[in-house]
Amino acid sequence: MDKIWLKNYPSGVPESISINDFNSIIDLFEQSCGTYAEKPAYNSMGVALTYQELDRLSKNFASYIQNELNLSKGDRLAIMMPNLLQYPITLFGAMRAGVTIVNVNPLYTPRELEHQLNDSGAKAIVILENFAHVLDQCLSKTPIEHVITTEIGDCFGFLKRNLVNFVVRKIKKMVPPHSLINTLSFRKVIQDNSFNQFHPIPLTHNDIAFLQYTGGTTGVSKGAILTHANMLSNMQQAYAWVDLKEGCETVVTALPLYHIFSLTANCLVFMRVGGCNLLITNPRDIPLFIKTLKSTPFTAITGVNTLFNALMNHPDFSSIDFSNLTLSLGGGMAVQEAVANRWKERTGCTLAEAYGLTETSPAVCVNPLDIKEFNGAIGLPLPSTEVSIRRHDNSECAINEEGELCVKGPQVMQGYWNQEDETKNVFTTDGWLKTGDIATMDEGGFCRIVSREKDMILVSGFNVYPNEIEDVMVSLDGVSECAAIGVSDEKSGERVKLFVVKSDDSLTEDMIKEHCKANLTDYKQPKYIEFRDELPKTNVGKILHRALREAPESFAEKMKDTMESEMNNTNQVAS
Repeated sequence: MDKIWLKNYPSGVPESISINDFNSIIDLFEQSCGTYAEKPAYNSMGVALTYQELDRLSKNFASYIQNELNLSKGDRLAIMMPNLLQYPITLFGAMRAGVTIVNVNPLYTPRELEHQLNDSGAKAIVILENFAHVLDQCLSKTPIEHVITTEIGDCFGFLKRNLVNFVVRKIKKMVPPHSLINTLSFRKVIQDNSFNQFHPIPLTHNDIAFLQYTGGTTGVSKGAILTHANMLSNMQQAYAWVDLKEGCETVVTALPLYHIFSLTANCLVFMRVGGCNLLITNPRDIPLFIKTLKSTPFTAITGVNTLFNALMNHPDFSSIDFSNLTLSLGGGMAVQEAVANRWKERTGCTLAEAYGLTETSPAVCVNPLDIKEFNGAIGLPLPSTEVSIRRHDNSECAINEEGELCVKGPQVMQGYWNQEDETKNVFTTDGWLKTGDIATMDEGGFCRIVSREKDMILVSGFNVYPNEIEDVMVSLDGVSECAAIGVSDEKSGERVKLFVVKSDDSLTEDMIKEHCKANLTDYKQPKYIEFRDELPKTNVGKILHRALREAPESFAEKMKDTMESEMNNTNQVAS
């Protein structure tokens, strides 16, 4: 496809980018630490960490895991924590030792955590002690050799550290008991200078920076292999797109840094200009979130649709000073027009929508930041990015014709970790990444998402896959069969609805919810449960998820049409 989108590029945005100024993420990191040494790099709960301090502490961390844990280039280290100062110290410290990062959602259940640790082959994990009880339940079944635990206040000064940790542990009782032994203290790791014999590790564009786990377009969670080149490319693409002032920016970082959107957009892009990440540890605590925004001037904010909506629905939202805000970026899920319009009206800053995937580091398309109002598009392909809308036969669609959105660019992953077949399935024969999203492109190169080809459910920007939920549910006694679908939800975009056929009449909704709570992260747990005598199926026995999504009044008619269609397809194959 001709790059028709270039004619609508904002002034000054180049057609392509280069990453030759940096050999690796650590090269970028060390340059920023030298240039912006006295500037704050991160701010958490009123405590600032300068680039100089981040440089020193991350070097201590690197030295310790090199000399005491014997981790070497290519080994994997998992990070399991929310937005805390400990995260960037661990991230850049491990990377300086040549170690590959495995980001882990701290809300994972033991089953989910066990899978990710085993699949990645992680040798070490840094974990907030609030979640240590989860690791305790699966540690013996993983390859983890070293466990480093940290408490929320570990990077604060003496008085604040002890006060915060006491309140969290004793007053709020947010640290469930566990029986992990021989764990290492994060504070000891970063403060014991006797181990400060750091040996710099040469890194290249081709070295693996992250195994970033996702369900991909289907199936069980897989590790997207993201190299230093992939991440630097997406950082440079985003940097070329936005207009940021060096050493002057503060970005509100509410989406967790373990999420690929926040990792690239907030952590890397703003580091490139010596910006400060204002870390929000618990964005669900809206009153505290707003209090933080009122006390700290900020110039940019990124997040998902539900976050912006929740903030505006709080009565104190109007007391926030938005006079310095120049960038509002929404991603991870579709931005709703009503939310975007309200945000512009109340802040004076347009909420621009972006689109991406874990497999693309993540950004693919972004709207021009000078648009005056919401346009319903996911934007234009970034510099050095090609987008093609494809039919099922892999031919290219015409303008405004619906097809699968496919991507090429330097930010596209190398493949899935130890998943050769899955990697082949997600790429076309001519090398395009298939996103699984149905989209159109107009005459100006603006792309719009029409629907998702797969049955994936998108909850507050996180992918939820029906087959995972169904696999968990059929392990519960009393469940004959089940099906999970996504239903619209005002707060999170979609939530999970579960249809269940009983094999035991004593099975209750509460029993199902308890089973889900024990095996699934919160956002994957069904909000709605409906018992059925039977589930709609094709003539070969496959459950029809799309029929379950239909309105009751059209269900019977749709089933009749579907069955006839399936029969015709079967007859065609047979002949």
